[in-house]
Amino acid sequence: MPIKILMPALSPTMTEGKLSKWVKKEGDKIKSGDIIAEIETDKATMEYEATEDGILGKILIADGAENVAVNTLIGVMLEDGEDAGLIDSFVAANSSGGAAKSSAPAAAPAAATTTASAPAPVATSNNGSKVFITPLAKRIAQQNSVDVAALKGSGPNGRIIKVDVESALAGGVSSATATATTAVPAPSLGGHAAGSYEDKPNSGMRKTIAKRLLESKNTIPHYYLTIDCNMETILKARASLNDISKDKYKLSVNDFIIKAVAMAMIDVPEANSSWLGDTTRYYKTADVAVAVATPTGLFTPIVWEAEKKGLVQISLEMKDLAARAKDGKLKPSEYQGGGFSISNLGMMGIKDFCAIINPPHAGILAIGTTEKRAIVVKDAVVIANMMSVTISADHRVMDGAVAAKFLNAFKGYIENPVSMIL
Repeated sequence: MPIKILMPALSPTMTEGKLSKWVKKEGDKIKSGDIIAEIETDKATMEYEATEDGILGKILIADGAENVAVNTLIGVMLEDGEDAGLIDSFVAANSSGGAAKSSAPAAAPAAATTTASAPAPVATSNNGSKVFITPLAKRIAQQNSVDVAALKGSGPNGRIIKVDVESALAGGVSSATATATTAVPAPSLGGHAAGSYEDKPNSGMRKTIAKRLLESKNTIPHYYLTIDCNMETILKARASLNDISKDKYKLSVNDFIIKAVAMAMIDVPEANSSWLGDTTRYYKTADVAVAVATPTGLFTPIVWEAEKKGLVQISLEMKDLAARAKDGKLKPSEYQGGGFSISNLGMMGIKDFCAIINPPHAGILAIGTTEKRAIVVKDAVVIANMMSVTISADHRVMDGAVAAKFLNAFKGYIENPVSMIL
């Protein structure tokens, strides 16, 4: 019996994705575990593994297709020796609600058993009736004030698809037929002459980052506290440890910072928590998310249970996570969750800054550069390597005194790094 290949849900927040490319082509033999396609989610480009053996009989969604809804039939596999002539009738049967065997990765168990029955209603017309429409067609209709109830769908079971909306626009649909869910128009950007600018589509990841940061600033009561740390001892300790490493590892200042944050999280449990409305969740381990800049946006891979790990283990783990983040190869379990974040711009010469909290974390520590400054020690002015750090704290779970306690605990570990390994 033919096997459905469905658009998988590769992350808990994924409702649609981009089919970046097919790794296999029609007629290729496939074994369970083979990579058959690459899917771009709202966070990263991930590999789609086959769960059964067979032959790729037909590709239904082409390379580069965007806004493909989860559970959409994107291809068909045939079992060994199965007649390719069955594919067309199989696709037609699925479009009208026929059940069939399906192949989907373990990350999307619901997709593996879903049949391609009549499409779910995803839009409402002016008179309140349900309309069957694809996500992409719906978006185009909203952006152009098209009443979807006035359209006739040419997709399976009369579903409205992109070409139906574009045909209506070409025919001169009036904005007077706008739906109740019309999207807010883009703001005017002034009188720029044609050809003096270039509009580039935002990736799904970029849109997700924008949505989450806006939500964070609008719903979390941020406040900020800054403290200065004397880095002389930690720089000497780092240099000494690297000298004896025999190239087995190379510790960075950031490795010490991750460890110090983890220890401070254990000392101050309120900083290791999440506001859940009626309750506050306190975590029993210090899972530290570290911001990593990538070509497509910001990732926050997590060093799990960092309070239990040595500096070398943290260093090796962080290097691996950062490299795979930049290649878009992280698994959702490696960047979703955690209790606190670190954002380090010190290597770029930034003295101090305020970061935006990454929900559902209680706070984020913004790390500035280490620089020589004149400070007073026992009534004498001396030159020392100093680092400024600023905590952005969620006032719902951390009052000012609590955040100050966290910063002083962090400062204590940084200025006396031996205490981190006691």
